[in-house]
Amino acid sequence: MLKPYFDKKLIEAGCDEAGRGCLSGPVFAAAVILPKNFKNKLLNDSKKLSEGIRYDLRPVIENEAIAFAVAQVSCKEIDEINILNASFLAMHRALDKLKTKPQSLLIDGNRFKKYKTIPHQCIIEGDGKYLSIAAASVLAKTYRDDYMNKLHIKFPHYNWRQNKGYGTKAHREAIAKYGANDHHRKSFTLLPLT
Repeated sequence: MLKPYFDKKLIEAGCDEAGRGCLSGPVFAAAVILPKNFKNKLLNDSKKLSEGIRYDLRPVIENEAIAFAVAQVSCKEIDEINILNASFLAMHRALDKLKTKPQSLLIDGNRFKKYKTIPHQCIIEGDGKYLSIAAASVLAKTYRDDYMNKLHIKFPHYNWRQNKGYGTKAHREAIAKYGANDHHRKSFTLLPLT
């Protein structure tokens, strides 16, 4: 069972990103403030959930959260500042959009760039430990998947509806055949080095 909070007294926002390891598409991040008494038996790290459950959970999270926000950082920006900094920037942008100001941040992972003057806790595999981070992981993943599904309609030969921009064998074969486009991260190794 995931923990409802790190500190009972503080307004906490859980933060997570999606798409960090992809070859194409933006990196997305979400920030979620849940009520201290929020409970949901299905909610977990988005990677451990089926696509159907993720999409079932999204309206529950959005309706029951005190505040939530989703943001993205483009491929061009990723290439300019690197994926780690882009992940932090996406989280900062999501935090900027929150309608309620958090007093503490719970960050999935082991590194973070300080956001304003708000204290933060980095929690390795936090999306499998705290409800607010798990909620952020579900929102970031589903919003990013929606984005990649729309891109797939324009560029079906990369099969982004299936691979969501990850470096699958079929995706790399499509890059070899059709070349990369503006939605690919040029700073990443798109094809195996020969």
